[in-house]
Amino acid sequence: MEFSAAQIASLLGGRIEGNSEVSVNNFSKIEEGLPGTISFLANPKYTHYIYETQASIVLVNDDFVAEKPIKATLIRVKNAYEALAHLLAFYEQQNEPETGIHEMAFVHPEAVVGEKVYIGAFAYVGKGVQIGNNCKIYPHVFIDRNTHIGNNCVLFSGVKIYHEVQIGNSVTIHSGSVIGADGFGFVPQSNSEFIKVKQVGNVIIEDNVEIGANTCIDRATLGSTLIRNAVKLDNLIQVAHNVEVGSNTVIAAQTGISGTTKVGKNCMIAGQVGMVGHINIGDGAMIGAQSGVTNHIDEGARVVGAPAIDGKEYIRCIIGFKQLPEILKRLQRLEKMLDKPVSE
Repeated sequence: MEFSAAQIASLLGGRIEGNSEVSVNNFSKIEEGLPGTISFLANPKYTHYIYETQASIVLVNDDFVAEKPIKATLIRVKNAYEALAHLLAFYEQQNEPETGIHEMAFVHPEAVVGEKVYIGAFAYVGKGVQIGNNCKIYPHVFIDRNTHIGNNCVLFSGVKIYHEVQIGNSVTIHSGSVIGADGFGFVPQSNSEFIKVKQVGNVIIEDNVEIGANTCIDRATLGSTLIRNAVKLDNLIQVAHNVEVGSNTVIAAQTGISGTTKVGKNCMIAGQVGMVGHINIGDGAMIGAQSGVTNHIDEGARVVGAPAIDGKEYIRCIIGFKQLPEILKRLQRLEKMLDKPVSE
């Protein structure tokens, strides 16, 4: 599929500098740009590449100032990275599968499937399932009984949805994710064995949520595990039973959230963060990579480390830690001086 600079600028509301008729049929990184592709410049440290890239079109911010001639046609937009996201979404829409239920998919007679839905081969849709309009259910997806899925959702190949999960509108779940498996609930006994606590709750995922590949969200023991509006979860995340993740919160890969912890709205949680159970993370909190969170975090706090502490305090600690070798040398010199006879 091929688009001209004029068509792209019209789609993005951008302003052209250069040849408006030049066309592209693919994307490329600016440092690897090839003729016939479109790239973008959003991070200033990549600016030098724009003067040598072979990409035919480059998206740039409105305030970009060229210091040398540029071969590529520029499309100036308010935010080049945001414009790229819109363009990629448009491109992806042009490549979506056709609607219809594949003859090798299983859809239970008591399931309800909306209009313009695609269900791929070997997908399983159980009894009482409801799927809204314009959904894409890719091959080998499993959707168990009485699960409800809203409109405009995408479930990629290999997604497993357990029974009675509630999924809102415009939700995307990537391959290998498991939604609604049992929470990790076991009671220790006097004989050192464990009795399983039945997990009879469910998972509720609200609108405009995206869940990365191989992420697991456990069903609640009682009540619901809640993923609120517009949450974005990366790959390989564990969300335990009865956790609540507030709206517009983003969480990076390999983070684990223990049971009944409440994460506020508009939080930013970096990769490999671990949280104990039964704590509250305040709205707008930011947690640095590899942090171990063992206590409540206040609204708007910036923490990092294991255990997690205030970000500024952590930096001071790191500075002190880096000075330890020199401090040890000074201490050894003082010890030697003190060991010398007084007459010396």
